[in-house]
Amino acid sequence: MEFEDPVVKKVYDIYGSVVNTRKPVRDPKKILEVLRREYKLIVKPYIVYITISAFMNNRPVLFEGPPGTGKTEIGEAILTLWSGKSAFVLPCSENYDEYRVIGDFHPAIAMVKGFNEESFIPRPLLAALIMDTGVLIDEIRRSSEEFQNMLLDIIDKRRIVVPELKKVYKQSGTGFQIIFTSNPLDIAQNELSDAFLRRVIRIEFRYPSMEEEYNIIKLRLGTLINKLSSEIISKALKIVRELRQKGMYKPGTADLVSWLTLTALLADAKGKDRAEYIELCEAGYATLLKNPEDEEIIDELLK
Repeated sequence: MEFEDPVVKKVYDIYGSVVNTRKPVRDPKKILEVLRREYKLIVKPYIVYITISAFMNNRPVLFEGPPGTGKTEIGEAILTLWSGKSAFVLPCSENYDEYRVIGDFHPAIAMVKGFNEESFIPRPLLAALIMDTGVLIDEIRRSSEEFQNMLLDIIDKRRIVVPELKKVYKQSGTGFQIIFTSNPLDIAQNELSDAFLRRVIRIEFRYPSMEEEYNIIKLRLGTLINKLSSEIISKALKIVRELRQKGMYKPGTADLVSWLTLTALLADAKGKDRAEYIELCEAGYATLLKNPEDEEIIDELLK
């Protein structure tokens, strides 16, 4: 593939091997089917419908809710299906800036060659724009106000300016869409500005109901669920709900799936046809005890 712009060539040289392609899926009903069949994700229909409607209007989306509700996994999957290319995932931190997400200059090369295309190193956000694929910016509240402000022009104009190169890269198709995730109850984070919030379509995520969570367990565990009795599964569901109310660490559905998977595998490793309560407890301590302050609560719940 020939490229006139050396930066575009660099993007494909660096990121081309990690961005897989597939046929785009843009019908919300089909997306829901593919999410369930291929990604093993049971997603509330309104999440998909609102997200796709926002993409059709070239608007970024904010998935906001407690940890463990599938924001990142669902967002990455929807972005990938929409564009037909692997989405980029950028996990935010306080020290994120334009150089980490748009591009930077290689110090040694820049000293010799100058600040030009030859020394420029494109980063994922610029790569996503050029390759016309989606980008998920994870935990946006952990980023600085300056970083959020830098994103406003990209959100509004669908362009990225690289002043050192005197170049402007613009959205070339409809595949470049952005999903942000946020846990508003997380500690040590920043507030989102009014200017930022005005530009996004916010979708609230909540913990699934007990019935929904049971269906997710069946889908994710596959044949391993035959190792678990209904009593074991019911006990795990109730314990997780208690911990979400009382614990410092609030387990998500992914934790529940991990717990029951380990429970089934422990029984299998011991040569048992079915897991017993001892395996549920052993797996529970290994997967649920993330914070020492929760030890007493977990001890009581697993008695």
